[in-house]
Amino acid sequence: MSTEYTIPVEKRSDLGKGSSRRLRREQGLIPAIIYGGESGPVSITLDIKDFIRQLKNEAFFAHIIELDMAGTSEKVVLKDLQRHPVSGFPIHADFLRIKTGQQITMRVPLHFINEDICVGVDRDSGRINHQLTDLEINCLPKDLPEYIEVDVAALEIGDSIHISDLKLPAGVESVALSHGDDQDQNYSVAVVLPPKLEVEEDEDEAPEPTEVEVAPKGSAKDQDESSDD
Repeated sequence: MSTEYTIPVEKRSDLGKGSSRRLRREQGLIPAIIYGGESGPVSITLDIKDFIRQLKNEAFFAHIIELDMAGTSEKVVLKDLQRHPVSGFPIHADFLRIKTGQQITMRVPLHFINEDICVGVDRDSGRINHQLTDLEINCLPKDLPEYIEVDVAALEIGDSIHISDLKLPAGVESVALSHGDDQDQNYSVAVVLPPKLEVEEDEDEAPEPTEVEVAPKGSAKDQDESSDD
């Protein structure tokens, strides 16, 4: 896969949580790290607005990225992204160096296609339940796919798709299945469920209204005295 994303970054020397907060609040920068390969880890910063814009593109998460640091570039993939637990705002990124000819392990999004013409949905009013939204794979950097398609057109109610049913691109291997075919049954990708039952009350069988006996007027004391008489 060719590199389509280039991000300018700067080397960072001021470390620590306090420094990271100041970067985000005062300078509009996000702290990050480059690691892996034959070189040691390098702390960097990147423009937070530009980074957020890149994150809006799903392909960015499964694509080769070129980090440009003072005229020197490094090819990486986004390996981990930390977000604020409440706002969801990105607060730190981990970039993994890649090397030609060396396999990488990545999570790639699944794209479900033909849901509208799925037999169990279109004919039998069922509903599709996505049990996986991405897939962990091994491959060479040049073979890294942006996404993997999951065709659900032929599924009927009760049918499911497992990882072994997916058509993976050439050179791409499922991490789960690399541990043995017996793992396949533990990883259902999608299943077609029956339609939800709607309980409708039959007017002919509706319960008759209950007659409520109205007590005679008067205080409870008057009624007690009357019963004593």
